[in-house]
Amino acid sequence: MTEFPLSGHVATGFEPVRDAFEANFEDDGELGAGFAVLLDGEPIVDLLGGWADRKMERPWDAQTLVPVYSTTKGISALVLAAVVADLAEGYETPISKIWPEFAAEGKDAVTIGQFVSHQAGLPGFINEIDPDLWLDPPACAAALAALPPMWPPGTAHGYHPTTWGYVVGEMFRRISGVTLGTWLRENVCAPNGIDFHIGLPASEHDRCADIKRPTALPSIGEMTDPKKAAFGTKWSSPNRGGAIWREIEIPSANGHGTAASVAALYNAYAHRGAVAGKALMPDEAFASLVRSRVDGPDLVLNMSTSFGAGIMRNTHGFFGPNPEALGHCGWGGSMAIADSDRRLTCVYVMNKQSNVLVGDPRAVALVNAVYGCL
Repeated sequence: MTEFPLSGHVATGFEPVRDAFEANFEDDGELGAGFAVLLDGEPIVDLLGGWADRKMERPWDAQTLVPVYSTTKGISALVLAAVVADLAEGYETPISKIWPEFAAEGKDAVTIGQFVSHQAGLPGFINEIDPDLWLDPPACAAALAALPPMWPPGTAHGYHPTTWGYVVGEMFRRISGVTLGTWLRENVCAPNGIDFHIGLPASEHDRCADIKRPTALPSIGEMTDPKKAAFGTKWSSPNRGGAIWREIEIPSANGHGTAASVAALYNAYAHRGAVAGKALMPDEAFASLVRSRVDGPDLVLNMSTSFGAGIMRNTHGFFGPNPEALGHCGWGGSMAIADSDRRLTCVYVMNKQSNVLVGDPRAVALVNAVYGCL
């Protein structure tokens, strides 16, 4: 008999997924978690377990929201693709064409496609900033526009863990006239009843799970300047978890949702850019979003990576056995994957963080269990 709350369902034939979900708790890897799977758009797994609070008094339920950190990027990439499709040059548009200040320090030719695939050389601030700058997105975007790149843009790629969202958010606003979180809410989430938010209203904060931070630092290899800027300083990230952090929009890092709501959005990657049967962009725009733009050693992550226009490609094998699967991971363990060949989407969220940057073993075990049932 389990010693933690467990609810939800699995379709017949997918019982091993429930076993894997329970095993994550029994092996002391979890506090609270959710796991959702869609197959051909139908929910075949929706599991909820454990606790939403560190005192283990509030069971994790269908209303529990949790920040998914960089798993947000895959959703923001979808939304950006929908408006980039309206530009004559698409992803080849120089950012400076829509945002003249971004041309500073030799960045005039950096394209939207280069930036969203982590080629722009702006993984963070190498010189000290006030960490509160992260809590003012327009000011932070302006500060990033003024930075010199840390490598010649387009010559290499290195993951931009947090800065990605501020530049994407500013580009989106200049293209569309509204913020990315507003567009997502008004055009996708609200019409389809999807409980996901980039910019979480104060009225919803009581639904958020407590986060239990990792006890060890991630392994990123030799500390170079790009890695230091991205992860290795006291000012490399905002104060995460406060009310201001929840309410502002950081399209790289502060999406809040449930496993089911994240799955409803990532399912677009398994269905050519369509959410709830409605295409967010033309087929050619979706193809441009998902095609590989970089593939090889990552200057920030301690591994080789491959990215489309903001979505990660499965060159590392963490997203299941299909090398064509797409997905993204978030700080501490969240993960979303989409396999268009199987028309399959899997999403794992949790509140006890590990120090694994990509491919948390808890998430990988659940995804592998799903494929074992197909």
